Amino acid sequence: MTSLQPVLVIIGCGGMGLAIAKRLSSGHQVLLADASSATLKSAVEALQGDDHAPESCNVNVRKFDSVSTVAQKAASMGRIDAIVHTAGVSPMHGTCQLMYEVDLLGTANVIEAFFPVLSPGTSLVCTASIVGHQPKLSPEFESHLATAPLDKLLQHPELDFEANSGVAYTVSKRANLLRIQAASVQWRTKSARINSVSPGVIATPMSKAELEGPLGPHLVALNKLSISGRMGSTEDIANAVAFLTSREASFITGTDLLVDGGVLGGQLWGQGG
Repeated sequence: MTSLQPVLVIIGCGGMGLAIAKRLSSGHQVLLADASSATLKSAVEALQGDDHAPESCNVNVRKFDSVSTVAQKAASMGRIDAIVHTAGVSPMHGTCQLMYEVDLLGTANVIEAFFPVLSPGTSLVCTASIVGHQPKLSPEFESHLATAPLDKLLQHPELDFEANSGVAYTVSKRANLLRIQAASVQWRTKSARINSVSPGVIATPMSKAELEGPLGPHLVALNKLSISGRMGSTEDIANAVAFLTSREASFITGTDLLVDGGVLGGQLWGQGG
């Protein structure tokens, strides 16, 4: 490895993040960031090679300064080629407050913290969700989610902190799509791109826990709508991210790539749709 290699940043090193890191690590200096030291250690060991070793650091995506520290560390390593943000909390594992802070504000923090260190050609891909395509929010609320300053983002009368965590998750993932659309306008000033992928039901430890919990029947029903006839894999997500961060996707920015096996199509137009 030489210092001339561009930098790949992975924020969130669980099932999806690790699969993406493995898929994209060749030819890159790798910086891994996660809230969990144990997860970081496991990811570093999984990526360790004879000729290279990834850098790592802890991050709390709820805190802008923490994310900014990761961005500055990445910039100190060289030109940042790709940033992949997969850190998130599922409805089963968090309250509304935590969901909004991690899944909504956390993504906004990543988008803004990395802006000062962008280079021409840098690509950011955030993990959203199929549920972000489903809610019908008011135009005023959507505008707020897309453009509100970080310190005001979680201050809106339509953000219901007393709702169930599933509602908070859905709103947060809708916000991710809107935020990315809006941010693409600013990112173009640095010749950088920003997109998201929206997974359907993907086989990860997090989804396994969800399948065994109260949301299990709903996820099973969703998976049955999959036109592909199977559950998605972390490799499916990694392949999509690899495309979005590649030169072949140089005309793609400010948008979302559904990686759901056709579930949304099945919901809208399948039997009983």
